[in-house]
Amino acid sequence: MKIYIGSDHNGYYIKNGLVEYLSNAGYDVVDVGNKELDKDDDFTDYAGDLANQLLATEEEEAKGILLCGSGQGMCIAANRFNGIRACLGYDQDAVKAGRNDSDCNVLCLAANKVDQEQANLLAETFINTAFAGAERFTRRIKAVDQLTA
Repeated sequence: MKIYIGSDHNGYYIKNGLVEYLSNAGYDVVDVGNKELDKDDDFTDYAGDLANQLLATEEEEAKGILLCGSGQGMCIAANRFNGIRACLGYDQDAVKAGRNDSDCNVLCLAANKVDQEQANLLAETFINTAFAGAERFTRRIKAVDQLTA
């Protein structure tokens, strides 16, 4: 499975740890950046790069993981892209619900609130939780896809 991972400066070290952890677990990990610590970078750059690469891949099971200070900015930015369903993963139950109920394909983590061990656990939970596919969940996803401003 291909996993795209990106972060701003707040999540830089945890992202690097996730890249190593998931690569060692056998996943095909693509680090979309930042490739070096830059306190002046903008989370929007990495959210956009990850969303575009995830949407362009032909691998149906591919997923994304984004990190910033609170996770909120990444989640907002990623959800601007049609076809991206990003969820904020603040604990295992939230991550499971995001995958099981909403078929989220991007997990956003708050680098200021999780340590490496928690990030690894939440990433594994995200990757290993399947979408339930229940009719009500599918109906709701289609309804969300049709929302416009």
